[in-house]
Amino acid sequence: MVTLNELFQSAKASLSEIGIENTYFETKELFCKAFGKEPVYFDMNAHADKEKYKAFETLIKRRVSGEPLQYILGEWEFYSLPIRVGEGVLIPRQDTETLVDTAIELYKDISGITVLDLCSGSGCIGLALEKNLDLKEIVLIENSKAAIEFLKKNVKLNNSKAEVVKGSVLDNAVIDRLPQADLIVSNPPYLSSSDMENLQREVEFEPKDALFGGEDGLDFYREMAGLYISKLNSGGRLMFEIGINQGNEVSQILINAGYKNVSIIKDLCGADRVVTGEVYD
Repeated sequence: MVTLNELFQSAKASLSEIGIENTYFETKELFCKAFGKEPVYFDMNAHADKEKYKAFETLIKRRVSGEPLQYILGEWEFYSLPIRVGEGVLIPRQDTETLVDTAIELYKDISGITVLDLCSGSGCIGLALEKNLDLKEIVLIENSKAAIEFLKKNVKLNNSKAEVVKGSVLDNAVIDRLPQADLIVSNPPYLSSSDMENLQREVEFEPKDALFGGEDGLDFYREMAGLYISKLNSGGRLMFEIGINQGNEVSQILINAGYKNVSIIKDLCGADRVVTGEVYD
């Protein structure tokens, strides 16, 4: 029988062979899921329980196949919130925290605002804003049948009072149902055709309709900028996450649509990550 340490080291080597950088962290996370506790709580020289051994091997095989760690674990942290994820929903990423950071900084001293989170996916953006701001109302809009199931779970998991709306953010009938807002946030699909042809292995597991934004990646920005300007109260803001090379183009889209004080915010790596514009009567 193999020991826990031998099992752990073998799994770690398997992940290293496919180019995973933080092999200890990922192996530890998968070990914890299979065995119920982290390695530090075990005598690693003891023999592995047969059923848990097989469960751990299965998890490692899934990871070696390229399946994202977040999907295998079934939950991922975003802005200190637990977010359920799995096949059919976009995985929350650190890049998106820039959007949340920006919104919190701008609205931290304002009470009773209404927020719309378009293309909400897992709900991570809207739920993080609800936790950190004084909101009157928040509405999460998502069209994907698979994603909205995770969205509903995350609303419940985080004791949120958010309203969930199923429908396309580009559908006028859906837009008409939404309240007037002080802040509209969105991380829309923004990968181009070229980007889609060069996806990292793990990203290929994520839903294409949450990634592909048209030939140049800008289709959703063009549509949403015009559709939602009338949904903002005077002084309200539209705030988009963007791809690293899309800052100038998305800024121009907002300017052309009539937004004022359009600006680009960079992420911690210095890349363009958020574009925001204001509306005034």
